[in-house]
Amino acid sequence: MTENLPPCPECSSAYAYEMGVLLICPECGHEWSPASAEPAGGAAEDGVIRDSVGNVLADGDSVTVIKSLKVKGSPSGIKAGTKVRNIRLVQGVDGHDIDCKIDGFGAMQLKSSVVRKA
Repeated sequence: MTENLPPCPECSSAYAYEMGVLLICPECGHEWSPASAEPAGGAAEDGVIRDSVGNVLADGDSVTVIKSLKVKGSPSGIKAGTKVRNIRLVQGVDGHDIDCKIDGFGAMQLKSSVVRKA
């Protein structure tokens, strides 16, 4: 093995191997294309935040929550289809990159992977 393969993007294992055009991690079973892994890292470095379907988000946009979310301290949570207006993009903790105010819940942070641009 003279080739240096990139580590697994899921578990960071160094034991990835090639099978055809895909790279496979034997520890977690994740399969990925080496060509698709590189541009994804480049987009995150540019500071572009995208929603669940790939639309670029900006401060002041309105988004819709695409799946029901549990909220600590609330018996009901946020239902799918809830519209959130006037979002603010931030460098949040643990992937929470949208700062917003939701009616009935107050100020909170959401992940861009659970919203769609309205």
